[in-house]
Amino acid sequence: MRTRSIGLSLLASLAIIVSACGNAASPSPTTAPPVGSAPAATGPAATAVTSALKIGVVTDIGTLNDKNFNQYSYQGAVQGALDIGAPAPKSVVPKDQSEYAKDIQDFVDQKFDIIVTVGFNLTSATTKAAKANPNTWFIGVDQTPCVDETGADDATFACKGAAATLLPKYVSITFKEDQAGYLAGIVAAGVSKSGTIGAIGGTTLCAPCVRYIQGYELGAKSVNANIVVKTAYVTRDFSAAAFSDQPGGKVFATNFLTTNPTVDVIFQVAGLTGNGIVDAACAKKIYAVGVDVDQFLSYPDGHDCLITSAEKHLLSAVDQTIKAIAAGTAKGGNSGFDATNNGIGVSQGHNLGNVWAAGTQALLDTALAAMKAGTLVTCPADSCGVGPK
Repeated sequence: MRTRSIGLSLLASLAIIVSACGNAASPSPTTAPPVGSAPAATGPAATAVTSALKIGVVTDIGTLNDKNFNQYSYQGAVQGALDIGAPAPKSVVPKDQSEYAKDIQDFVDQKFDIIVTVGFNLTSATTKAAKANPNTWFIGVDQTPCVDETGADDATFACKGAAATLLPKYVSITFKEDQAGYLAGIVAAGVSKSGTIGAIGGTTLCAPCVRYIQGYELGAKSVNANIVVKTAYVTRDFSAAAFSDQPGGKVFATNFLTTNPTVDVIFQVAGLTGNGIVDAACAKKIYAVGVDVDQFLSYPDGHDCLITSAEKHLLSAVDQTIKAIAAGTAKGGNSGFDATNNGIGVSQGHNLGNVWAAGTQALLDTALAAMKAGTLVTCPADSCGVGPK
């Protein structure tokens, strides 16, 4: 990250990546129905309740079955409950940002032991709740709290307090985006015929976006040292253009591809704006790489051009964190997920798997093994997460 302040300022804005206007929430937490391919009940925990821990999930706005952050984080809570033998988790989907704090408080008032909140947008509300309720465990998915010396939410982003110490029951889940980007870059380089690929991020101020793209470039160059990687960012601020403007994303990408006509694979790291980037790739009949989740599942309009997606394994991360809390081994502060703990990955090619270069899977397996061993550099040491000025 460029600075602690800039990195954390994205927490209030980057959440648009995982937000989508959709169904309103019920006024109080309810037991959620099965969603998508929710984990199957297996083992003793699926047949007998052995833990009394009550788990609640407050998603971001949108829908529970969004095939994105909401769904996979919820499924992680479902699997975590199964694994520890706890009652099925309850969930609530806020209708808008004004309901974040209320929905969290509803779970607190009902004496839930673990409250999972999903996405950057909920960071401030979760931080405040963790400060006010030190005996309740909070799991913040893709969050990094910024606190002052007392542990209170710091809207100035000075971040002078140590959240891990001051909020010891707030576990903030983070991911090594550069590793996922590296794997996606391997696929992209193998598919490219022109030797020129591209990547578009939402904003230069988004450190996770930058890390994705830095890893993507290094992964591509590991396959073809001479490959050219053209990059661009939609904006240099946190305006709506960065992550919530799909039509604008398509226009931006169309212009980018006109300026760089030899690009034949493009990686989108721009949320809803990025869906417009995928649209532009499909329209030009080149290939696209999705982000965060398997976008072949979450964005059907991209089926004709999506060759893979750089993934954060949300389900696994939430599941592992719940098990750690139940086992008494969890600690407050950032909890990093990467190749060593199944925190990142890359999607299959689905109906375009046949365009992957021969030997790609072996390269992915080798890279993943090196990441687990700690021997593979996936982000520039001197500028990891630092966007262009």
